This record gives sequence, structure tokens and C-alpha cells, in this order.
Amino acid sequence: MLQKLNSYIGIFFLYLLSCLPMFVLYGISDILFFLVYRVIGYRRKVVRTNLKNAFPNWTDKELDDYEKKYFAYLADVIMEIIKMATISKSTLNKHYKFKNAHLINAYLDRGESVLACSAHYGNWEGGTLAIGLNVNGDSYAIYKPLNNIVFDKWFRHIRTRFGNRMIPMRQTLREIAATKDKASLFCFGNDQAPGKHESHEWITFLNQQTSFQQGIEKIAIKTGRPIFYIKVKVVKRGYYELDCVPLLENPAQKNRHEITLLHARFLEQIILSDPTYWLWSHRRWKHQPID
Repeated sequence: MLQKLNSYIGIFFLYLLSCLPMFVLYGISDILFFLVYRVIGYRRKVVRTNLKNAFPNWTDKELDDYEKKYFAYLADVIMEIIKMATISKSTLNKHYKFKNAHLINAYLDRGESVLACSAHYGNWEGGTLAIGLNVNGDSYAIYKPLNNIVFDKWFRHIRTRFGNRMIPMRQTLREIAATKDKASLFCFGNDQAPGKHESHEWITFLNQQTSFQQGIEKIAIKTGRPIFYIKVKVVKRGYYELDCVPLLENPAQKNRHEITLLHARFLEQIILSDPTYWLWSHRRWKHQPID
């Protein structure tokens, strides 16, 4: 009961915070960066280890620079996600510009369904929210529910403000079957680490053995739905470009594992182009393959 009360109080203050203009929130972000990075040292060890393993040839100075840039950006993303609770449609579309959305809409307009994948790169939450305003069919985002039921309900409300529907990972197949006769877009996070006992594929990714979920591959091969990658580019502070890149038109013709390898390599190139904006504080490599 006390946890629920604290959660509701926390949500109330987050909502008030979201009512502030973005320039004020970025001022708070600068303070948050100092507290998280300098004072608390939140997951600095995790970030440093992940960067060092991914880029073994980097000097200590390069590691220091990207570590600081990452935490500064993480503080920005936290403020931008809080703003999602009250952001207007026009402001959202101004800050998240879609490129080549017509390629996805061409399928949806013909009554055909599409699969899309993206990653925790840039502001993934804001980009997902904006999808609902830029596609012509029903849009579904696959997600892992939060352990805190109150916060999970609040975030689900925020994420669905502009037409998206949130689908817990374990209900994905059920929802795809239920919507098979509708033009729909199902969005997957292709860098979401599988649980220890979940079905996954091991791929050399950023210089280390990395597990990837096979959900989008299995669904694509079974349904034949084309796959797009929502490639996020950070234009400047608070402004993003989301490019709808055709990744695979005929997935049913591909062999097992080929699709997972394809989208993993695509993500890897995005990260290598600018490592600042990926979620380095995530314990992505906590599970290792069993020999």
C-alpha cells in the first residue's frame, strides 16, 4: 500500500515537471547530469566496461569523452521522456521528423501489414510515440512491462496518447493472430536482451558474443511481412530524424538466423557511426553463452 502511495506521489510530481517548458527541463538536465555522473556515479562502471569491451582500441581519453557525452545525453533523454506526458501533437511532430514513412504507408494503404525494428538509440520513447502520428494503420509497440504496476500503467497511458497500442512481449503472437486481417505495424526493439532461458541467437556484436531475441525473425518468416528499420538520427538537442529504411522485402525467402544477423549488423553500424546515443548503461552482456 505504501509503495502504491509513493508511486502516485512520484507520478504527480513527474506530471508537474512535464508541464515546464523544454528549455527549463534542459536546465534541469544539466544539473541531473552533474548529480548522476559526478556525485552518484550511476552505473559508471557498467558504462565504462561496456564501452571498453565494445571499443578495445580506444584510449583512456576517448573512453572518458564518450562516457561523459553519454551521461549528458542520458540526462536529456530522461527529461524528454518526462515531457511526453504533456507534449502536444504539433510539438512532437516538430521534434521527431519522419523520413520515408510513405514506404511503410504504401503497404498499409494496400491493407498489408509490416514489421519494424529499432533500438534504444536516441530518444526511443519519443520516436515510438511519434509513430502513431505518422503511419496510416494500427501501430503496435512490443514492450517489457515494468515491475511497478502503478508506473507501468502510467507509462502505458503516455505511450498510447497518439494512437499506439502497447503489447507485452509475451502476448505478441496472440495479438498478431488477432489482427491478421488488419493493416498493422508491429514495432520491435532489436537490442532488448533476452532473459536467460528465453529463445535467442548468439552473434558477435560490438566485439563480443551478444544474445538477440528471435521474435521478429520467426514472425517475419511465418507471415512473410516485410521488415523496416526505424533508424534514428540525433539532429541537435531535442530534434530527431527517423528514417524508415526497408530492411527486407521477402523475409519468407530467408533462412533461419539470417534475419537476426541482418538487423543486428544494421544496428551495429548505427552505433559505430556515433556511439554517444546508445543505451550503454543497460547490462546488455550480463548473460554469456554456455560452452
